[in-house]
Amino acid sequence: MLQTDKITALYCRLSQEDMQAGESESIQNQKLILQKYADEHHFFNTRFFVDDGFSGVSFEREGLQAMLHEVEAGNVATVITKDLSRLGRNYLKTGELIEIVFPEYEVRYIAINDGVDTAREDNEFTPLRNWFNEFYARDTSKKIRAVKQAKAQKGERVNGEAPYGYLIDPDNRNHLIPDPETAHVVKQIFAMYVRGDRMCEIQNWLRDNEILTVGELRYRRTGSKRHPRPQLNAWYNWPDKTLYDILTRKEYLGHTITGKTYKVSYKSKKTKKNPEEKKVFLPQHSRTFD
Repeated sequence: MLQTDKITALYCRLSQEDMQAGESESIQNQKLILQKYADEHHFFNTRFFVDDGFSGVSFEREGLQAMLHEVEAGNVATVITKDLSRLGRNYLKTGELIEIVFPEYEVRYIAINDGVDTAREDNEFTPLRNWFNEFYARDTSKKIRAVKQAKAQKGERVNGEAPYGYLIDPDNRNHLIPDPETAHVVKQIFAMYVRGDRMCEIQNWLRDNEILTVGELRYRRTGSKRHPRPQLNAWYNWPDKTLYDILTRKEYLGHTITGKTYKVSYKSKKTKKNPEEKKVFLPQHSRTFD
């Protein structure tokens, strides 16, 4: 591919925390800045790669990975971002892209607001800026964790989803109310278990009554594919683990439980379970069953 035919990749990223900065950090504003810069400096064949709502610490971003795929295919001449932090807030990985990956594929990198241009030789402060961006991400993570811990100690919910059989109260997000569509299912599961029915008999009842699995119901209500969606012929096939989780959750006794898990690092999405003494148990909402 001729150099003039190669892509000028205009990369935009906005995290949940960046949204608090308002319009100045918005995706639309980033696009305007990048396109204006490309036009004024005669960069052609521009293509936007966008990650909206993604942290700069993680590099598993759909837009970034699509751009890197084009880079590795030899289709990109230049990558332009509004600033270094848009590319990433992980010191090591951002540095690897700028100092190893881009040079290997003869890709020029420009961060407009930071004055970074790898076509020049005056980029000595780039590693320092990357380190500062990572420090900002670490500091933000600590503050968010502290806020969540304070909320948990006050009995406020910090978990995103309500347990199956409950809904988040629209008038008070820290309070759960029974879900009129599924609360009776939870009651039936417990009733059959207490009666001594085997797990397979509970599963047969759920299938015979065409009770949608938790994942399929979530998908139909929200469109979320966070968890794998069952196949067409498995919409009513409840896994053993789902039933065990329901039967052992203390929320069905009317307790609010927070602080059940923690992240191993602000750089990772991996979570681990907290020991019982670090969890917060508070009677907070209606029992699903009596």
